[in-house]
Amino acid sequence: MISFEDARTLFHEFGHALHALLSDVTYPLISGTGVATDFVELPSQLYEHWLETPEILKAFATHHRTGEPMPDALIAKLRAARTFNQGFTTVEYVACAIVDLDFHSLERADDLDAAAFERAALERIGMPEEIAMRHRPPHFSHVFAGDHYSAGYYSYMWSEVLDADAFNAFQETGNVFDRATAERLYRYVYSAGGSRAPDDAYTAFRGRLPTEEALLTRRGLAEAAPAP
Repeated sequence: MISFEDARTLFHEFGHALHALLSDVTYPLISGTGVATDFVELPSQLYEHWLETPEILKAFATHHRTGEPMPDALIAKLRAARTFNQGFTTVEYVACAIVDLDFHSLERADDLDAAAFERAALERIGMPEEIAMRHRPPHFSHVFAGDHYSAGYYSYMWSEVLDADAFNAFQETGNVFDRATAERLYRYVYSAGGSRAPDDAYTAFRGRLPTEEALLTRRGLAEAAPAP
């Protein structure tokens, strides 16, 4: 009797829990979630993908009175809604990430006109007037309140690139519960913690570094992406 978004949160946090519980390294400092900021969200966001699979929904999303599983038509609507408004959402996020990087690329910020700097950065990337930044510099406490997220706001979407590409590894087998893929995921990601560099760990799991195609497809933006 919980909402779909609450169920997503449950899967997300359980992904973090698995990252900690399955850790198999020598030193606690690099165990479980003791990894780079963007890589720490891979196990949690990746786990969210299984919530939307028909196998999971039909097993757990049952009618509270009749016990009947969720109808296929409703599952299709639920999954289709995922791409709603993603163009707007993606642009408002990316704009913040780029402006964050631009601010932190300055060697000095003496007498900086933050508003003018923001306008110049947005003009440079061709920001549509119809879309505002999700966070304006005066209240962008996520990156200016401390050093943890400084020049790192981009990492949330980079984590999505990782989790979308990683889930594709399962889809490409024709079985989202493929055991061999899951064993590689366990060995090189969930159990490895920070015992190896993230790019090495991901390549060991996937056979290559991630690409953005899976994320664009998941957000419904693949057809709008420019050709390489």
